[in-house]
Amino acid sequence: MSELNVTVVGPARRQDRTVTAGTKAWELFAEDPDVIAVKVDGALKDLAYALAPGDVIEPVAIASKDGRDILRHSTAHVMAQAVQDLFPEARLGIGPPVQDGFYYDFDVETPFTPEDLTKIESRMRKIIKENQRFSRRAIDDDEARVELAGEPYKLELIGLKSSAGSDDLEGAAEGASVEVGAGGLTMYDNIDRKGEIAWTDLCRGPHLPTTKRIPAFALMRSAAAYWRGNEKNKQLQRIYGTAWESKEALADYLHRLEEAQRRDHRRLGNELDLFSFPDLIGPGLPVFHPKGGVIKREMEDYVRQRHIEEGFSYVGSPHIAKEDLFYTSGHLPYYGDGMFPPMDLDGQNYRLKAMNCPMHNLIYSSRGRSYRELPLRLFEFGTVYRDEKSGVLQGLTRVRMISQDDSHSYVTEEGAADEVRHLLDFILGLLRDFGMDDYYIELSTRDDQKPDKFIGSDEEWEAATKVLHDVAVASGLDLVPDPGGAAFYGPKISVQVRDAIGRTWQMSTIQYDFNQPKRFGLEYTAADGSRKQPVMIHSAKFGSIERFLGVLVEHYAGAFPPWLAPVQVVAIPIAERHVDYLYEVAAKLRAAGIRAEVDEADDRMQKKIRNAQTQKVPFMLIAGDDDIEAGAVSFRYRSGKQDNGVAVDEAVARIVQAVADRVQV
Repeated sequence: MSELNVTVVGPARRQDRTVTAGTKAWELFAEDPDVIAVKVDGALKDLAYALAPGDVIEPVAIASKDGRDILRHSTAHVMAQAVQDLFPEARLGIGPPVQDGFYYDFDVETPFTPEDLTKIESRMRKIIKENQRFSRRAIDDDEARVELAGEPYKLELIGLKSSAGSDDLEGAAEGASVEVGAGGLTMYDNIDRKGEIAWTDLCRGPHLPTTKRIPAFALMRSAAAYWRGNEKNKQLQRIYGTAWESKEALADYLHRLEEAQRRDHRRLGNELDLFSFPDLIGPGLPVFHPKGGVIKREMEDYVRQRHIEEGFSYVGSPHIAKEDLFYTSGHLPYYGDGMFPPMDLDGQNYRLKAMNCPMHNLIYSSRGRSYRELPLRLFEFGTVYRDEKSGVLQGLTRVRMISQDDSHSYVTEEGAADEVRHLLDFILGLLRDFGMDDYYIELSTRDDQKPDKFIGSDEEWEAATKVLHDVAVASGLDLVPDPGGAAFYGPKISVQVRDAIGRTWQMSTIQYDFNQPKRFGLEYTAADGSRKQPVMIHSAKFGSIERFLGVLVEHYAGAFPPWLAPVQVVAIPIAERHVDYLYEVAAKLRAAGIRAEVDEADDRMQKKIRNAQTQKVPFMLIAGDDDIEAGAVSFRYRSGKQDNGVAVDEAVARIVQAVADRVQV
């Protein structure tokens, strides 16, 4: 029997191997149960893949990102098989892996109930125990149409694949790329112990070798979802699940979910009386209550002062503008779907602004500019409006009204790198002041496969991307590529922050724009008297005040550091006769700029303490007869720690210092 040579690579090894023709990938890793697939010259393959001469083989461990995606996609297949076993009339939609889990869409007559999910889970466990084998089978389009004649949504995907002729069908249907793509179609059969096909699905793979390689899973919930994400299409039922490489990993994930629910800013926003979303106003349009308004004002005051310190000039612009402005900027041609419809005013179309930059360009061009003025830094709190679909709105983290600490720096091309570096330092300092010090940088570049989605020459994009890349690398932070994630007018870097429980949030952004200065005809007089075009650097330090505030609520679980807390001190009298004394203490605190209240309700002292702790107030000052006689208070922290007999002036000084230092207590 003939032999062939392959190369096996791993994190710390590279090994040339000679194997018999016909050897399967699994034979290379038979002693390692963690390997569930391979990469062959960078492409993911099943372990049943037959090795070819010259292949470079890399094992894929189940706990890796690719491994988890394969595990979750295989579990989605098992779930779909269980659904069709229990509900034979169910028609299949799409079932891709997603972050931390998977889903599958089904066309069924009635929505799934929690009891249905329990039955589906039970059936899945039986399928897993049966150790069914995932078997890949190539098929042409016509054969697939015959075999899937009873699955109308699969037939539609085949039609999309035939018409698109592309490996990327995500724009046509989310998750479609796991089912169909460039090249021929493939089916995956689940083969039972008798060697018979138990179930089949249209799929590109790869998959686990067998169902028994699914160590731990759980079905989470069901929800309605429009076919292909289009509200004009039929509403299907989507079942969400999760799968992990071990029972311990699943338990850890479920614990993180519980913690995330405990920190959910929507629930805490209601409990702490911070904000609400009144139905009469509409979805995605929050109102801030007095306590939430305090936090928002503190954020605004902080970032306004920091911008002034960093050399920015405060400006303002209207909420609406003629439609022509957004054609000039390029936003309507390239971002029109994200803007609200036009309003007819005096026979002209106006738009709610979805961004501030076009108006800042008009401020720049209002008079001639010299190189001596650059960098020219403009900043405003601009409220912009985005026509977000109702299905993606999520509390403060995804809204239709966005308050931006929006700034634009106009610089020479030679000065762009220094300005980006200056802005990144500004951002990192801000994040640290707000208690966020675990972050990395993401570099978003254009998608070269979709040139119609971006404007500008290859040379301009290359130069802009290099500036951002070099600054990001020089920062020493981890840098993660985000191909295709750039704005239409230029690349960007974003600071991705990990919160207290390890979740990642996109926060601050810096964008390099060589297009808008050209579209608006912006110029400056250079040192040699020539006219040159500036580079425009967009930056938003909070990104969105609403989103940043929502993330802060979850990061701190509502227990804000004293400088941000809506109420910083609650004074608690032991008896009614102690109220006047504590009002005097509160007056001293207010005179020092501290937000203090006196709880003179009829409740007992212990209940007042519990109320203050429930409202996550950082400090409580308690006073009784002995305290009044000594001119002191009992100084109690949110944690329950208490110092008795603290002089009033010392108590005030402690609180003032904690606020000034922006420390957590």
